[in-house]
Parts: sequence; structure tokens; C-alpha cells
Amino acid sequence: MKTVHARIKGRVQGVFFRDYTRRKAEKLSLKGWVRNEPDGTVGAVFQGSESDIEKMIEWLDEGSPQANVTGVQVQECYDGHRYKDFQVH
Repeated sequence: MKTVHARIKGRVQGVFFRDYTRRKAEKLSLKGWVRNEPDGTVGAVFQGSESDIEKMIEWLDEGSPQANVTGVQVQECYDGHRYKDFQVH
């Protein structure tokens, strides 16, 4: 089980990015959350298998159909928390 925190930059708010992220995460059986940040980015935590997280990170580079992703920063987390599902905040 791996946990990562991602910050997605670009035109990612107001383009259904969080909803598409939730759908993709659930399709990959990932747990965690996604939310809009005050600085205009989107933050997310993904927890699951390393291969599924890698697929999610690849998807983040494209994002939702109306998004224009200009950068994705990902770092591994070691907080010990176990998420039960994937939530949009």
C-alpha cells in the first residue's frame, strides 16, 4: 500500500477536474481525497497499489477534458492513515 500527495497546477478549477479525478480514482480502486486549494491548484491524496497510483499520475497530466494541466507535483506520504473511500472536498 502506497500513499502519495499530488498538487496539480493549471486551469484545473471550474472544469470538473475533481469529479473526473474521483471517477478515475474509483476505477483504479484508489482511496483518498481531492480538493480545490485557495491558490487555484487542486490537491489530492491517493492510496493504493504502486501500479494504480502510477496510472493515476499519468492521467493527472491530462486531467478532465476542459482542463489545461501545466504541472503535477507528487510526493510520497507516510502518515499511516488508511482511507476507506475516495472523497471530493
